[in-house]
Amino acid sequence: MDQLTRNHFFNGNIVLNQPDTGYRFSIDAVILSHLVCPAPGETVLDLGTGCGVIPIMLAFRHPEIRVIGVEIQPSLSRLARQNVADNRVADRVGIVDKDIGHLSLADIGGPVDLVVTNPPYRKLDSGRINADSQKAVARHELKVDLETVLLTARRMLRRFGRFSIIYPSVRAVDLLAAMRSSGLEPKKLTMIHSKSTSPARLVAVSGIKGGRPGLEAGPPLFLYNEDGTYSRVVETMFSA
Repeated sequence: MDQLTRNHFFNGNIVLNQPDTGYRFSIDAVILSHLVCPAPGETVLDLGTGCGVIPIMLAFRHPEIRVIGVEIQPSLSRLARQNVADNRVADRVGIVDKDIGHLSLADIGGPVDLVVTNPPYRKLDSGRINADSQKAVARHELKVDLETVLLTARRMLRRFGRFSIIYPSVRAVDLLAAMRSSGLEPKKLTMIHSKSTSPARLVAVSGIKGGRPGLEAGPPLFLYNEDGTYSRVVETMFSA
């Protein structure tokens, strides 16, 4: 079994165990958990939950919601359950071992209000595939592609349910077109830059199942100051 590291967030209120050499979550997951705003009583589904970072952060910020994380890799789903137990949120966070392409409403207890995902985004023919299989599955479209993610989200959502995703900005056109084609109408877009002087690296998009056309481009998000330190917004993401 991989050695684990133990990291603390939110002023020590959250602890997350991660593989020392396997797949480790990135700031993408932290950003997404910060941008979405579930309402009290809602159920949120995280497709490709990894070590459970997004469900646990959402459960901490929004104590009156229920969150379900789905993960295909057994080593990561076991770790997600450990993290859920360590953070004492097992009454509100559940982990499902499943290929999302075969996920059913019965697996998650019925339609959900919000689906979030930080999915694999590298096409099989783009770049070197990581020799570490855990990292490869998490980063490349080996076991799931964008279309499968979007169609699964649509199946799991209630009518007019919401969908949020973070994705590389270079694939923004692919994402928006695929969302509309899948019945998840894009409604809000946020470009994410490393610094104010650098081009966008990521894009966060939210949509509505069966929504009407109309896309709002929100203010850009800058991750770092010019001296390389985290911006004030990102500092907030990691502390509360």
